[in-house]
Amino acid sequence: MDLEGSRIQDDPHVKVMMAGSTLRKVKSRSWKKQRHFRLLEDGMTIWYKSRWAGRGHSTFSITEVEAVREGHQSEVLLSIAEEFPADLCFTLVFHGRQGNLDLVAESTEEAQAWIQGVRKLIHKTQTMDEKERWVWDWFNKADKNKDGKMNFKEVRKLLKMMNVEMNEEHALHLFTMADKSESGSLEIEQFVHFYKMLTQRDEVWKVFQDFSGDGEKLMLEELENFLRTEQQEGEQSAQHAQELTDRYEPSESAKKQGAMTFDGFQMYLCSQEGSIFKPEHRQLHQDMSQPLSHYFISSSHNTYLLENQLRGHSSLEAYIKALKRGCRCVEVDCWDGSDGEPVVYHGHTLTSKILFKDVISTLKEYAFKVSKEKPLVHFQGILFSVLKVSDFPVILSLENHCSVEQQTVMAQHLSQILGDTLLTTLVDGLIPQQLPSPQELKGKILLKAKKIGGLEVCLDETLTDEVSDEEEMANGECSDDPPKSKLSRELSDLVVYCKSVHFHGFEHARLHGKCYEMSSFSESKAKKLAKEADFVQYNTKQMSRIYPSGLRTDSSNYNPQEMWNVGCQIVALNFQTAGLEMDLNDGLFRQNGCCGYVLKPDFMRDGSTQFSPEKPDGKQGYKPLRLSIQVMSGQQLPKVNQKEGSIVDPLVRVEIYGVPQDQAREETSHINNNGFNPVWNETLNFVIHTPELALVRFVVEDYDKASRNDFMGQFTLPFTCLQAGYRHIHLLSRDGTAIPPSSLFVNISISELT
Repeated sequence: MDLEGSRIQDDPHVKVMMAGSTLRKVKSRSWKKQRHFRLLEDGMTIWYKSRWAGRGHSTFSITEVEAVREGHQSEVLLSIAEEFPADLCFTLVFHGRQGNLDLVAESTEEAQAWIQGVRKLIHKTQTMDEKERWVWDWFNKADKNKDGKMNFKEVRKLLKMMNVEMNEEHALHLFTMADKSESGSLEIEQFVHFYKMLTQRDEVWKVFQDFSGDGEKLMLEELENFLRTEQQEGEQSAQHAQELTDRYEPSESAKKQGAMTFDGFQMYLCSQEGSIFKPEHRQLHQDMSQPLSHYFISSSHNTYLLENQLRGHSSLEAYIKALKRGCRCVEVDCWDGSDGEPVVYHGHTLTSKILFKDVISTLKEYAFKVSKEKPLVHFQGILFSVLKVSDFPVILSLENHCSVEQQTVMAQHLSQILGDTLLTTLVDGLIPQQLPSPQELKGKILLKAKKIGGLEVCLDETLTDEVSDEEEMANGECSDDPPKSKLSRELSDLVVYCKSVHFHGFEHARLHGKCYEMSSFSESKAKKLAKEADFVQYNTKQMSRIYPSGLRTDSSNYNPQEMWNVGCQIVALNFQTAGLEMDLNDGLFRQNGCCGYVLKPDFMRDGSTQFSPEKPDGKQGYKPLRLSIQVMSGQQLPKVNQKEGSIVDPLVRVEIYGVPQDQAREETSHINNNGFNPVWNETLNFVIHTPELALVRFVVEDYDKASRNDFMGQFTLPFTCLQAGYRHIHLLSRDGTAIPPSSLFVNISISELT
């Protein structure tokens, strides 16, 4: 694709977008307002404003849009379906936690122009490589008068926009070198040359020079030497050297010589294979045939909420977002509805209500099927957003506050809507001594709820028992609502391997606990239990679900690492709240094909384990490791303050999360006024006592001596997924979405502690 975007502006649908349209922006049944939308000349930015407002307007980039849904494919558009026909309606779905944009066109033709036009533009951004997209993007940002050329004044402004402080003399020198025609302005091809000089990587060049005999290319044996000594690849280095040359070397003549040029070397280091994350660990690679209790399971708390716990909006979209983020255990809070239809919301609060049957229909639609909303792929195939839907089972955690009558209605909806997807019988017809595996339960939804009796016996039709599972209410006291309520036989019969029970202590569980019995613990109760060594052993056979304190009305999260340290499988977090805790969750579940299941270390699967996170040196085969991270440089870090002229002072902090002895953080000094290509060359050292449980988080911040540093980007991954050697870390936003081409360049060394 050429840098002019294959003249996508000539496409008839895109022409309609560039000419502009009046579309209704819809937020609710009562909020439907006309806005003027148009695609700007850069072919990447959509601009819109009220027809009546003065100068105020909004913009967003096509790169922020994940997909377009046609027709009444959102809750908001469904609510106005009688007023506006489906062929006028469409929804723009954004990456991360950003809300949808629901729009209604004035004609079918106009709706189709925007639907097809946006889809084509999304496809264009997916097929451009990151360099092309960014060169084109910067050129358009700098070309203020849109004449297809850029004078030196525009270049100076561009440098500020790009987060780089450069003296005028050096900038003019680069400009003059790029201005081959001596016209005093740069056209796109000359701008590419200017950009290349600007982004020249001296630190990568130095590594290349260290291994190149003639300083111009790496012969196969030289590349093999680099892979063996620096990248610690061992015996496979020779074969890999050939593969990398075939894959990344752009020069055909160099390939024929069996050589790699500097351009090819840099492309390799910026690729998935050159990233910090082991490529083989991104794929589904773990044994999926072990009992469910042997896995950490990505889990969401009060999944229906998009905001806080008191006044937030309950939404089906929240379930879709959680499932697409890799979640495999969702929560449904059920209450009696006024017309006999159970509703889902956070009881005794002002959160809005949605129908239980609509939640179940959404699960049916999104739990397993790979949605049409295809993921964006950046940097030679690195998938940043977790959008691939897993085949492994989804656990539906039912928080049941309904009357027997409406429980029966729930049972009918579950059976009728989910059909064979709902697991209602034993996998092999036998009473289990251990839970079935994710492999055996592929494509199934499991109901976690109270059950009348066990799998062994059938008791009376009804049973007096507490229906509610979570003990903590907003005031922090233990309470159930209703305190003594009856269970519906129909609903009870749908529970097989996830029977909710009250916890009566580890000794009781050891003597009487069944593998299919499962308890829920508030974070405070779980923290107390975590001090007992028995928790790890208990979690080898039975599953534990941990949920945030009822006092977290702002939907904040607790640190999940403490719970993983004792083998708790279902550590439920508020997925709607970005921050450290969700970074850790995303980091842990980024491995194993993002399938939502991660196999626990072997010392957490052995029923006779004596492992304690407080005493890691007591573990059999205890081998602490030394982790050394040389933070070399940063590339095109994001601006924190969009004000013209503001430039960041970045620092890098590396944080280790794991058993208490492993918790640590070290940071570099800050670099003044350079977010474009800062160089640190500082080494941070750590000792890791339990590598199997450790997560490593890289954070970039804008240093501020007067107040708290501003967050710029982060990337979190399991210690076991680290690749040694010279590696790039492709940074993610606070929301967990990609921010290409922002990256860090590091040199990782892992060795045994002697």
